[in-house]
Amino acid sequence: MLRIGDVKIDGRVILSPMAGISDSPYRLLTRKMGSAFSFTEFVSADGITHFNQKTIRLFQYKEEERPVCFQIFGNDIKTIVDAAKISEELKPDIIDINMGCSTSKVSQRGSGAGLLKKPAYAGKIIETLRKNLRVPVTAKIRIGWDHDSLNYKEVVTALQDSGVQAISVHGRTKQMGYKGHADWKVIGEIKSFASVPIFGNGDVLSYEEAMQKLHSSGVDGILIGRAGIGNPWLFSGKDKSSIDLAEMLHMIRSHLRYMLDFYGELGLVLFRKHLAKYLKEYPKLQDCKRQLLTCNSVEQFDDLLETISPEYFVFSS
Repeated sequence: MLRIGDVKIDGRVILSPMAGISDSPYRLLTRKMGSAFSFTEFVSADGITHFNQKTIRLFQYKEEERPVCFQIFGNDIKTIVDAAKISEELKPDIIDINMGCSTSKVSQRGSGAGLLKKPAYAGKIIETLRKNLRVPVTAKIRIGWDHDSLNYKEVVTALQDSGVQAISVHGRTKQMGYKGHADWKVIGEIKSFASVPIFGNGDVLSYEEAMQKLHSSGVDGILIGRAGIGNPWLFSGKDKSSIDLAEMLHMIRSHLRYMLDFYGELGLVLFRKHLAKYLKEYPKLQDCKRQLLTCNSVEQFDDLLETISPEYFVFSS
């Protein structure tokens, strides 16, 4: 069985951390469907140290989500360590440092992928965290800032030498954002020389493809992001095209219930981004989807779901 420090990981496919998506309700749902552990959304170290309740709320989780990994971003060692120590009191299983976020407001300030420019400093963050925390410490990186600075060997070596206990690798550069294609040859190369578990990330669209990438690259696990939105079945190895209407409606209702339990009445509005993905591949349901996306009450939402006829539930990728 795979381990991160002393944390047992039972499974090889994991929901990737995504802002606004990998909240507690969706982590719980995908964990039940087979995601090997739970990554939180990335959370600001500054917000944590200022005890911003909206920020800290992003770390709320259910026991059923375990193992749960808190992801933190920042650019100052003391702030990151202080934030991690505060976060550790909430009893996560793992703490992960985001060194891969490509958005300008994060990376241009030296956080996220901005840390790729300073491998020694990134390593110092990990080393200091290991000295101050009881839980395992991991990191998520990209393969470089741009194609003129593919310094993944230097970054991975610095993190390993500093005591990191696993590394997730998104196979794109910061400059690429989510454009182009993830470089799985580089991810496989990193696995070939790494001495810690490596999780690969980028362009994995199905469970079958995850298994292929797992085999071809030799990585220890696969993170799936955008392809997992509106498709929790992916983590169980089931193809979405095989889902019947009853199962789809059951999943939508279950997910909405989790959202309402967590967010209260706001859960219905926040669920809209998920619902759009659940019904994306069903062109004959687009009129119904538009109505569902503008519902202002759970009762109205349930009534509309009841009107969906099996003859309109036709999958088209």
